[in-house]
Amino acid sequence: MTRTARLALALVAAALAALVAAMIAGGAAFPRIIPGLPDEGPLTRWALPVSKLSMDVAGLLTVGLLLAATVFLPNDKGMLGKAALGYVKAASWTALIWAGASALTMVFTLSETLGLPVADVLGGNELTSFASQVGQGIALTLVVLFGVAIALFSRGAITAGASAGLLALALVTLLPPALTSHASSSPNHDLATTGVAVHLISLALWVGGLTVLVVHGMRKQPQLDVAADRFSRLAVWCYVGVGLSGLFSVLARLTAISDLWTSAYGVLLVVKTVAFVLLGYFGWWHRQRTMGELAKGRAGAFTRLAVGELCLMFATMGLAVALARTQPPAVTLPADRAYELLGFPMPPPITLGNLASLWWLDLFFALIAAALAGLYAGGVIRLRRRGDSWPPGRTVAWFVGVAILVLATQSGVARYAQVLFSVHMMEHMTLSMLVPIFLVLGAPVTLALRALKPAARRGDRGPREWLNVILHSRFVKVLTHPAVATTIFIVSTYALYFTPLFAAAMEEHLGHIVMTLHFLLSGSLFFWVIIGVDPAPHKLPHVGRLLTLFVTMPFHAFFGIALMMMGTVIAADWYEQLGRTWGASPLLDQQDGGAIAWGFGEIPTLIVLIALAFQWYSDDDRKARRADRRADAVAARTGGTGDPELDSYNDYLAKLNRRDRGE
Repeated sequence: MTRTARLALALVAAALAALVAAMIAGGAAFPRIIPGLPDEGPLTRWALPVSKLSMDVAGLLTVGLLLAATVFLPNDKGMLGKAALGYVKAASWTALIWAGASALTMVFTLSETLGLPVADVLGGNELTSFASQVGQGIALTLVVLFGVAIALFSRGAITAGASAGLLALALVTLLPPALTSHASSSPNHDLATTGVAVHLISLALWVGGLTVLVVHGMRKQPQLDVAADRFSRLAVWCYVGVGLSGLFSVLARLTAISDLWTSAYGVLLVVKTVAFVLLGYFGWWHRQRTMGELAKGRAGAFTRLAVGELCLMFATMGLAVALARTQPPAVTLPADRAYELLGFPMPPPITLGNLASLWWLDLFFALIAAALAGLYAGGVIRLRRRGDSWPPGRTVAWFVGVAILVLATQSGVARYAQVLFSVHMMEHMTLSMLVPIFLVLGAPVTLALRALKPAARRGDRGPREWLNVILHSRFVKVLTHPAVATTIFIVSTYALYFTPLFAAAMEEHLGHIVMTLHFLLSGSLFFWVIIGVDPAPHKLPHVGRLLTLFVTMPFHAFFGIALMMMGTVIAADWYEQLGRTWGASPLLDQQDGGAIAWGFGEIPTLIVLIALAFQWYSDDDRKARRADRRADAVAARTGGTGDPELDSYNDYLAKLNRRDRGE
């Protein structure tokens, strides 16, 4: 038996042992069976967590294999090396296992939901209905479809760009089952859902990456030191992501500290936390001791410690699956439909004081704001340490945009935006027409290109090279075309509010995130074309930018007028379920939102005009100084003024002067 096979058996044994022990301790292994009630039977009771564990492990391995091929191993001008190609091919097999385990999980989940044995479930049409109509079934169906797609496309992937696309698809495939689990029904479902998503992605990159790295070392493949160094830098961020997301998930599910020792769910959480701390110690030991040995060509110490770390990781995964099967502590929720939909009680009547004081943590956009601020500050600091300058105005503009983003998504505005259409429209206009202006004036792409270091190996792709590839890709060229960016900016607003999309987005937390993120991205794309100072595939002249701005803004005014003239309420079911008893009626509030959309455009238009005026003046000034330098150079060579037209005119005047004097 090879070392890799022995490693696989050890990891499977660790995961299954932890799963069985945690299910017995948590009470999920031998639940109380009440006579007369439906019972799925012991097969489903044990096969469901095992299939779920298999699905998770296959997903993590798929992510790890694609991560190693794309990031850890150097490539040659975008072409994958021999070892990387082998990992991409291996990902096709793990993706097939992922899809198969997901299909089994779907069958056993339906068996548990209906309380019927597996044989009875497979004999009817219930499985088809579950896969196409129920949230959990749809999520698992997506995993099956995406897993098969990854398996097929991995067979022909030979470039780093293709493997990067497959890696992104694999990370997305991890999310649907988690987003439809009991996290979405916890009291603070917004916090729990985002926490689970961040937790899964961080864990997949961390565990999957280390697993493939250990196999790479056991097979004595080349460039282990390079791959280990890149994984080490990524693992630090993954550890932070797993820790913070786990903390927020716990805060969303537990109502008291005593739940940690008075409930089986809390005890398992404590055990999982201890394992997490031990994994942090392993990571510290790697960075302090084994990385130095690895640089000297001694891979044994690194591999031995990493195998122990992996066994603990897989045991923790088994514990996590059992934790998902354990009933959380009971939470007494108020009999309030608004609380069920929003995750917080209906706010009091709106006032300026409430808008400023009733802050609400939206974890997704809080993480985005923190990343935007931290990465930009890191880039500026790196330039300053290198002795390079960076315009202070760009830094101020960027952080003003981030501050407005925080106010729009974390303050009382975020609470009332889900209750009042008028406040939602204020948030929409702020995120799509105000925040992007300041962000694009911060020139983040230019800062990144200057701050990021080139890849250490010639022909390899580091972050700077990947950014250049993305900027010069055909997709970005099409997306940043002024006509395309303007169309997205205008049409998406009408498509959202005058179709059922808005109601669907308000009812689901994931849909609300996508909708809000679209506001920010579509606005950033449009204003990047209009006033962006970063390098872009298409550069409009200043007159063209003014015309594009003046053509676009009336459409938002027409949109506001259309809202004010409507006689029906958009997403009426959503607002009726909330049961708001104060303030204007939904129809009058919607008309107020239309008035906000109609009048809000004046503010960003004025800011953009001022920015364009400065840019136009600066551009003309640069051109004039460039022409003067060119003229001075020509004058130094020819003895003239350096301007051909002026020299010709001077010669003409000299001829007239000589003729007048009779010469």
